[in-house]
Amino acid sequence: MMQLSGLITTVHTDAESVASSLAPDNLTGMTTTADGNRVTTVIHGTQIRSVIASVDDYLMNLAIADETTTLPRKKTGNQTQEE
Repeated sequence: MMQLSGLITTVHTDAESVASSLAPDNLTGMTTTADGNRVTTVIHGTQIRSVIASVDDYLMNLAIADETTTLPRKKTGNQTQEE
């Protein structure tokens, strides 16, 4: 059986938050970690279509996680809210 592997590394202002947002959606064969300003995800699989679908889903989730962790915020009293 063929083994497929891929590595995706991206840079973020708040890599820890991005990685934390992505990790719950990881499928079997996926691991996501943060190190400094980098998020790294390793994907392993045996079926090319499944790996491609996993990467596609991951990239969509990554874009959303990055966007939500970089939204401008303003502090009002004890609360932080979006501008």
